[in-house]
Amino acid sequence: MKIFKYIIEALIIYSLLILFKIIGLNFARKLSSSLLVKVGFFFRKKKLITENIKRVFKNYSDFEIEKIIRSMWSNYGCVFAEYMHLDKFRFDKFKKKHIRFSGEEKINKMIEDNKPAVFISGHFGSFEMMAMELEKRKINLVALYRPLNNIFLNPLMVHLRKKYICKNQVKKGLRGTREIINFVKNNHSIALMVDQRVGESERYPFFNIPAHTTTIPAQLAIKFDLDIVPIYLKREDDNSFLMEFQNPIKIKKTGNHDEDKKIITNKINDVVEKMVLRNPGQWIWTHSRWK
Repeated sequence: MKIFKYIIEALIIYSLLILFKIIGLNFARKLSSSLLVKVGFFFRKKKLITENIKRVFKNYSDFEIEKIIRSMWSNYGCVFAEYMHLDKFRFDKFKKKHIRFSGEEKINKMIEDNKPAVFISGHFGSFEMMAMELEKRKINLVALYRPLNNIFLNPLMVHLRKKYICKNQVKKGLRGTREIINFVKNNHSIALMVDQRVGESERYPFFNIPAHTTTIPAQLAIKFDLDIVPIYLKREDDNSFLMEFQNPIKIKKTGNHDEDKKIITNKINDVVEKMVLRNPGQWIWTHSRWK
């Protein structure tokens, strides 16, 4: 039964999170990274992950694919451990600088103009850093999130996200879209990950294969004349981070809503593709984008 599996999964994860808090961030990262490299396939099937990688890297050997998989689980393990130390990131409780920024002039100009935007990224590096760092810059922000399937774990994740990452959290879905529109009307920017399958959403080419793709960024940009700003995140070898503010996606409206939505969404997928190719070992290959 699925509910029994969720209970066991929650008990294990809550126990680990308590341990991670006790042993400190550095030891927690090492332990969690090692664990997920070994047992990650208990949570996500290796077959799906391997198929996803082969869709993108068709000529990769088994060794090269395995290297990406191990790197992915290692990074995901670090992310998992960091959830119990989010206060350190939120309030900069580090002896040395833990994050390096690139393209700050772009974001500073937007803050100066006090104009809302749609900030997009994917599940790269420590992906929760995007919304956190934007809100730390005093940007009025709302983050769109997909609830965890495990109903026993989701309340904790929502609590941590509201407390340390972004206080305004909106659940994906029709009701969430209405909430997002109200936030935009009140001069809030939006932060969301655009690399996940969103229900039975529309299909757009992703690595030349039709994939379920959210059109929310495109529709918000069209309706409210918002810039779409991609943000690339990377974990460095020393567990510090690069956060790169990229140039806004160029939007030239044709007057045809459906055509504009298509053009913008295709550009967003192109941006995410480039991010994946830059660092495939830090992207989460567990999503069923091409299902």
